[in-house]
Amino acid sequence: MKKFTVLALALLMPLLVCAQAQIDTKKMKISDFTQKITKVVLTGNLFHDATMKSEVTAKWNISPFEFCSLKEFEELKSDENYYFLMTTKGQFKKEAGPGITFLTLVKGGKDADKGINRMLEIVSFPYASTDDPSGREVVFLPFILDIMQSYTLDAMEKDLNGYVGLASTTLNLSKSEDMTIVFSESDLSSGIVADIRNQYFDDQVLVMDENEADKYMSPDRANTLVSYVVAPTAPGPGSYCYKMLIDPHSAELYYFRKHRISKTDSPGFLVEDIKRITSPRNKK
Repeated sequence: MKKFTVLALALLMPLLVCAQAQIDTKKMKISDFTQKITKVVLTGNLFHDATMKSEVTAKWNISPFEFCSLKEFEELKSDENYYFLMTTKGQFKKEAGPGITFLTLVKGGKDADKGINRMLEIVSFPYASTDDPSGREVVFLPFILDIMQSYTLDAMEKDLNGYVGLASTTLNLSKSEDMTIVFSESDLSSGIVADIRNQYFDDQVLVMDENEADKYMSPDRANTLVSYVVAPTAPGPGSYCYKMLIDPHSAELYYFRKHRISKTDSPGFLVEDIKRITSPRNKK
């Protein structure tokens, strides 16, 4: 009987360990998201805060939300009953200072006193240059909020979605073969020379100035993707650039990649990005 008990425990142990691991997954940790209050943290910058209030009020629909100050965030950040949507400054290894501002969704928790990077991050979206925002972030904000909400719901449904990150959306490119792709001239790297443009750009892959490109960011624009690049204003050693394509009609992210900025790889879409983006239509 004693041997049977030991054997039974030995057989059950992997199941118990597996069950414990499942409880600790990201999916389980954020399973209460839609029932908890999301605190939208305001910065004190009047223009930014007014924009954030307006767009969050219009767009945020997957959880109850309230606006709060940075002071209130400091008081509540250790409370697991709250989630926080806020702007954060990202500094990569070897960078002299933060160059990119992110829009970040985190959960309150006991380790928050050790820094925001110790809080459970649900999603962090590159938003703008920290030092000199272009203003395009205001145009893209409502779509970014929709993308972040969709990602959060996906992460609640499947653990893989929560761990892979926004880069998984590049799989959407397979659906883009008949879509019009609009690049802002300012979003192209210096490597996109005339030969590359002649080879890959046509009446469905367009390049135009920033203001004209941003006019395509309307929910009425079906079957269209628009470029958005976020990079430091004055990149230095260790700086990165984020490149995105967004469908303004469905508010879906079709492309999301980053690269380290260097002498050969300037900010913006690289040649390899253009080849990857246009590959579905080349297979038609």
